[in-house]
Amino acid sequence: MACEPSETCNDCTSQCEGNSSVIDIEDLNKELAALRKRSKELEEKLSALSVEDNPLEATAKPTSNLRSAIWLNDPDKKAMSALYMDRYLNYGLTREELMSNKPIIGIANSGSDLAPCNRYHLELAKRVREGIRSAGAIAIEFPTHPIQESSRRPTATLDRNLSYLTLVEMLYAYPFDGVVLMTGCDKTTPACLMAAATMNLIGSGTILWKARELHAAGDIDDEQLTDMVTRGTPSAGHCNTMGTASTMNALAEALGMALPGSAAIPAPYRERQQIAYKTGTQIVEMVHADRKPSDIMTREAFENAIVINTAIGGSTNAPIHLNAVAKHMGVPLDLDDWDRMGFHIPLILNMQPAGEFLGEEYYRAGGLPAIVAELLSAKVLPHPDAQTVTGHSLSHHAKLEGQSWDRRVIQPYDKPMKTDAGFLHMTGNLFDSAIMKTSVISPEFHAAFLSDPKDPNAFECKAIVFDGPEDYNARLEDPATGVDERTILVMRGTGPLGYPGAAEVVNMHPPGRLLKKGVHALPCIGDGRQSGTSGSPSILNASPEAAAGGNLAILRDGDRLRVDLNKRTVNILVDEEELKKRSDELKKAGGFKVPESQTPWQEIFRNEVGQLSGGMVLEKAVKYQRIAQKYPAPRDNH
Repeated sequence: MACEPSETCNDCTSQCEGNSSVIDIEDLNKELAALRKRSKELEEKLSALSVEDNPLEATAKPTSNLRSAIWLNDPDKKAMSALYMDRYLNYGLTREELMSNKPIIGIANSGSDLAPCNRYHLELAKRVREGIRSAGAIAIEFPTHPIQESSRRPTATLDRNLSYLTLVEMLYAYPFDGVVLMTGCDKTTPACLMAAATMNLIGSGTILWKARELHAAGDIDDEQLTDMVTRGTPSAGHCNTMGTASTMNALAEALGMALPGSAAIPAPYRERQQIAYKTGTQIVEMVHADRKPSDIMTREAFENAIVINTAIGGSTNAPIHLNAVAKHMGVPLDLDDWDRMGFHIPLILNMQPAGEFLGEEYYRAGGLPAIVAELLSAKVLPHPDAQTVTGHSLSHHAKLEGQSWDRRVIQPYDKPMKTDAGFLHMTGNLFDSAIMKTSVISPEFHAAFLSDPKDPNAFECKAIVFDGPEDYNARLEDPATGVDERTILVMRGTGPLGYPGAAEVVNMHPPGRLLKKGVHALPCIGDGRQSGTSGSPSILNASPEAAAGGNLAILRDGDRLRVDLNKRTVNILVDEEELKKRSDELKKAGGFKVPESQTPWQEIFRNEVGQLSGGMVLEKAVKYQRIAQKYPAPRDNH
């Protein structure tokens, strides 16, 4: 290889012939050592200039106010920026793109083969990506921890907090300026909202419970049961009733965290693809406007969501999830707020399980904007000016859409399906806290238990106590168990600690012999959860649970319970001396027995989790708030 005079070859340390001067190799080595020493001194000086009192919190000053520039375009750490950028070039991104000061937008995709309810997000994400690109930003897609309500054992609720933790870590540890959170089935929505709060960065279902009743009564056989259940999920997407999935997506929109009108769009509709594109463009605008979750998920937004939840007949799981989101956002919210602000709101959405229609009719009738418009017309939405992701208010978008044209589905506020349709916050000596969904109290149930003119909205019954769903399934049909028309079915050992994870197993129906006589519902109480698609008027989420020392642990078959909806109380009609005796005996026996943890995560979950009344959050995680502002970036990795 030939060299031009005075140039240094790449494969040797000496200079080529043609240079008139000769330099000794020892002199070169001395000069090189001196340069290295000087470079090290300069690096130390630069480092000292950028480090304040706490070097762990110090970050270099990038050439942009975008968070991603700390990784990808830091003039003081060129080598580190090159390292962080390097592997992203391997699938076609260029240095020019990554160093162009364009926002880096994450697409958190909850869809996979393992999570079929959200699987359509695999295609939908493409439209989100196109929206992000067209708005002048760069999209980077990544998977979230999968959550599938119908197949995850022992319960998908264990995954809510696990998905939250992984999302926080990913959003903090990687160079994201904003993120599109692709939610859907039940727990994915609260997990994503909880993570957004911490980071401050930007048919089916109901048919199952009816099928189980018909099967228990002997009206359908095994094959008909399977066929009836599987026909209830005719397309891609989550449950098409106002279960927890539809509820939480509606409440994400009510909070202002989803584009107006997006929550109710059926998965196969073209509008779902269109709103995905708009979501991609909107997140880029939010990054440039520095509009953060803390600007949107305020106390006022949560109060709006409580009112809207009652109007749509939302799931009993909504208080658990929304209270958890509020905790991570640093917004005070408790079950008294749900009762005080939500109980006297009427049910105006005629959608299963509280009503007749399914999600497709709800969307065609106007979706959530039409619900909000109805509440605005009645002047009961507490904070019409609450901000949304668009920068406009909730009322602004509702007024653009107007009230519903289909009064079968979204009924007028003054002609509702049911008045006083919100949750009751129950207390007493059986537990400190539980909720009851009043919108699903049927005329039959009301006549049987709540219509005594001498004692209205109250009743007393004997309790039959089941230690989990296995015990319930084993004993329910046995006449010796003693279940009759005046029985309260109680299930314990199903809370955050006891199950673990507070499974949706408190879905109890009467024995077949009573179903055949026309008794379709009995009062139910449990320290676990119930599917949001269930129409059972149950008292749920009892806290403290049996496994945490609650009095459900000492309740016995045959004990009488008094339920008073007017006073919001549930009491064991057993004298205090007897209750203390039982409690002492239980403590001597080692406490309420629960199954052992079967995985490392189950043990960690049990050690860290709180009760359902407080949102079932990981207690130590709540102190981490507004991370993106408090700690702009983690420490370098090399």
